[in-house]
Amino acid sequence: MSAKRTERLLNLTICLLAARRFLTKEQIRAAVTAYAECPTVEAFERMFERDKDELRELGIPLETGTHEALFGDEVGYRIDRGAYALPEVTFTPEELAVLGLAARAWRQASLSHAAGTALLKLRAAGVDPDETAMAGLEPRVGDDPALQPLWSASFEGRPVSFDYRTPPSDTPARRRVEPWGLGVRNGKWYLVGFDVDRQASRVFRLSRITGPIKVTGAPGSVVKPPEVDIREELRRMMPAAPRETAVVRARPGSAYGLRSRAGSIALAAETGGEWDTLHVEFTSAETLVEELVSYGAAVVVDGPDEVRDGVVARLRALAGVA
Repeated sequence: MSAKRTERLLNLTICLLAARRFLTKEQIRAAVTAYAECPTVEAFERMFERDKDELRELGIPLETGTHEALFGDEVGYRIDRGAYALPEVTFTPEELAVLGLAARAWRQASLSHAAGTALLKLRAAGVDPDETAMAGLEPRVGDDPALQPLWSASFEGRPVSFDYRTPPSDTPARRRVEPWGLGVRNGKWYLVGFDVDRQASRVFRLSRITGPIKVTGAPGSVVKPPEVDIREELRRMMPAAPRETAVVRARPGSAYGLRSRAGSIALAAETGGEWDTLHVEFTSAETLVEELVSYGAAVVVDGPDEVRDGVVARLRALAGVA
């Protein structure tokens, strides 16, 4: 849509929203500059009819009617404010944390502007993500060059081809894939899709893709089977990493990152204590220690010893205590 047309539709929307009563065509023509500049009535009529259809396609509730008792055949227009206005936007603290993390995750990627704009709109609506709830979490989309084109191809439903290194030979081979989606496992990005040459579903580690991604089909030509779950495919087709469980006490209303993946949570309100108790599975003790330290005084580690001692040592180092 051109800037000129966008401006005209915006002005028409503002005009009809501001009106306390139905406006006739002549009143609308006088109020909207683009219509007033039309050389003939016929030109205005054609433009206005197109714009009315455009507003309705955009979901704007355009009403027709009249307030004239004596001249009821003269149709007027307005926008129903009640139907146009958005309901109050509310989110739980956990949802706000996720929204903020999503925007921060994309800040190094090509979607950083869109993510920032989304947060700006939320703040304009009176919704402000709590930065303290995201302490210690610094998600990254990653700098793998294959990520963005594969993400777009999966979203648009377009087949792709690329060169892929498979251990132990490590020699790249051409793969033709119908992408179903992407996911992260153990900190690495993977593509799940249908391998055309092998006629089977496959999981591809993005860091093993070499060279550019080539899109080989039209949008919508790939449809993910409804029974396919990307996370389940990653779990099923890749060896599971060994896991242990850490017991962590957290202050109520904190450590949302830990809470989101905790196997169980005993709330302070239920136990009569001052802390919520979380049981969190982990693969790398070092990685978990780094996260726990970032929460500061909001968490206390009860076990295992490896994690608790690691947190104590890291905090002592930060404090300069031998």
